Parts: sequence; structure tokens; C-alpha cells
Amino acid sequence: MKYQLVCKKCGKVIGDFATWFKQDQLCECGSNHAEATYSTDYSLLEQLCTCSNSADNLYHYFDFLPIEKKENIVTLGEGAVPIEEWQFLADYAKQNYNIDCKVVVCRNDLNGGSGTFKDIAASLAATVFKENGVEDYCLASTGNAGTAYSTYLAKAGKRFHLFVPEDMYQDSIDAVRATGQNLIVCDGNYGVAKKAAADFHKEQNVMISAGNIDPIRIEAKKTLVFECLRQLGRIPDVYMQAVAGGTSPIAYEKGMREIASTYPEHKMPRMILVQQDTCDPMVQAWEWATENNFPEGFEKNYPSLEPKTRISILSAGTPGMYPIVGPIVKNSGGCFLRVKEDELVDYGRIIKREKGIYLGPASVVCFAGFYEALKQNKIKNGDLVMLNTGEGCGRAQWFKEEIDK
Repeated sequence: MKYQLVCKKCGKVIGDFATWFKQDQLCECGSNHAEATYSTDYSLLEQLCTCSNSADNLYHYFDFLPIEKKENIVTLGEGAVPIEEWQFLADYAKQNYNIDCKVVVCRNDLNGGSGTFKDIAASLAATVFKENGVEDYCLASTGNAGTAYSTYLAKAGKRFHLFVPEDMYQDSIDAVRATGQNLIVCDGNYGVAKKAAADFHKEQNVMISAGNIDPIRIEAKKTLVFECLRQLGRIPDVYMQAVAGGTSPIAYEKGMREIASTYPEHKMPRMILVQQDTCDPMVQAWEWATENNFPEGFEKNYPSLEPKTRISILSAGTPGMYPIVGPIVKNSGGCFLRVKEDELVDYGRIIKREKGIYLGPASVVCFAGFYEALKQNKIKNGDLVMLNTGEGCGRAQWFKEEIDK
């Protein structure tokens, strides 16, 4: 076996995903936080990550993913999206702040499944389920994850039950229904949807998503570290993205730990995570910690807010992953930043003007965060800055229409 799951709480070796699923995704100690470890020689990454080595999808890194047989792979061409240099952002930094930097953008809107950075996780989930005989799955989602899982599990012939809040974009609802999967629109917010999914899991004995620390999601999303090495030849100095739950930052840190012993020259980037002012609990928690000089246990102090945002995929008012994400950001030398939701359309217009494309509102939160990072002197001379954009505008037509006004 090339991988095994290990409990992050007690350190017990659990075994493979078949064992994990039989134990209802719990260690014997009761923890649901497990991490995959590999027997693969990480020096193999050097040949996988050479600039001349093209990749069709995330399974380019098969040896570092928790699956045993390639015939089980379920893919729609996700995970090997371009990391493009956006020179106009570097020019802006130089002209307005005299900062010499290079800015690259991970184009998750070009993923082959649903056009979001959730596609790689959904693809690996469908693959793992196929390999381990899982037929039914459920989760709660504010939009992107639900659409991606609906798409990939339908392709794998698996039944999927999706619980969503009442404010989910109609475009996303239509996309899910088009896959033929079971969609339940709940009478309430994301918290209500999560409870409904949990109740369904217990009553129907259907496997449920383990959430942001789900080892399947983490293993898929860690491959962005490998893609940085393949496409850029190095790790960025700064990593930026919009954040609601925080799987991607957790996964990026995990990927960095995996390569650390073999490639010590690559250092963790400064993580700058961005939220809009209409739903910013992690930013508020970070500001409190900063004002109080990061006291012991700072990561356990965070607010629970009632979201007032139109960006349904960034509407997690209770940041349950902050106890994990907060320390990752602090240890990286990064920070959390806030941008104004009512300015996002203007930033969307900049992207349209400069690149001729429409990014979704969550992606534009990240984009606006770059400008805010410059204002707050968070970008340094010589930095390579990567913006990990989340999604295109295909399922947020209201945002595209506002950009076009």
C-alpha cells in the first residue's frame, strides 16, 4: 500500500480509505481529522515537475495521491490549469507603490468539470469512492463544492444528496439539477443546510463529507504545490485567496510539509487570506489576535456572524476552521485582509478590461485583496505573488450583468 491515513489527534495509523469509511470517518479516539502519508519517494517529483513535462489533470501526480489503481480515475480534465502571469498587476504595483514584484494567477475558472477550484477535490472523491465501493454520499454546500461533486459523482455513477441554503445562486441550483442528483434547498442559511445534511447522514446511513479537513479534499488540493513547482519552477513568496472555510490553505501547507525533507530550499509562502466586509469572521478574529499580541490559544477566539453578503459561496459566518487556518497564516508570516463588497464590481471591470474575461465574485475578492495588500505594505520588492482564484462567472450571472452595466 502506497499510502495510509494517520489520526492527527492521537497519531494512530488508521489504514486505507476502506477502513476509514467503515469507521464512519472517525479514528478510534473519536477524532475526524486524519491525514494521508505516503511511502513514495518524493525525489520522483523532480521529473514530474520539470517545466517540459506537460500534465492533463491532477493525476499527473498519481504516485502522491491516495488511490491504488489508475483504472478507477474519474476525470474531466481538472487540476492542471494555467498559472498565468498578469503583468498589469505588477505594473500597477510599480507605478503606484514603487514595488517590483511578479504576479501570477491560478486560473481555476478553466478547470474541466464545473470551472472552480472545487473540481480537483470532487474528482478525487469520485475516484476514491469508485475504488472503495461507496455508492451514496451527501454534503452541505453554499454552491461551488455542491456543483462540482454533483458533476463528478454523476459521471462516476454514484448517488449524491446535496443540501444547500435558500440563498444559493439560482444558476448553481440549475447546474446541480441538470446532473440528476438529489438537491434539497433548505429553509435557512448554510448552518441550517449543514444540520439537515448531518441528520440525513444519521437517519439514512449515507456517508457525509468530513468538511474542510476531509483528507480527500486535502490530498487533491495539495497538488497546487506541485503545480507551482511544475509551472513556475518554484514556490511563490506570497499566496493569496478568498476564504470561507479554508481547505485550500490547509492543503497548501500540507503539500509544503510533504516536500520539506526532499526539497528544503522551498519555503512556505506568506499566506494572505481575504474576506469581504459583509462576512469577515476570520478577519475579525485575526484583528483581535493582532491587537492582543497573539496570546496563547488565540486561534480559539473567533466570532460567529450572520452573513450579510450576496456572495453565497463566501457566506460561512462561523469559521470552524480558524483554529487550524489561523496558526498556519501566523506561522507563514502572512495575514488576513478585508475588502469592500460594494467595490467588487469595479474590480471585476478591471479584469474584464485588462484580460477580457469574467471571474466570479469570490475570485474578485482575492483580486481586490491584492490591491489592499499593496495599501497595507504586505507585498515586498522581489516577491512572486500568486492569486489562487476560485471560480468563473458562469453560475453568477448577476455579477456578470453588473460588470457589464
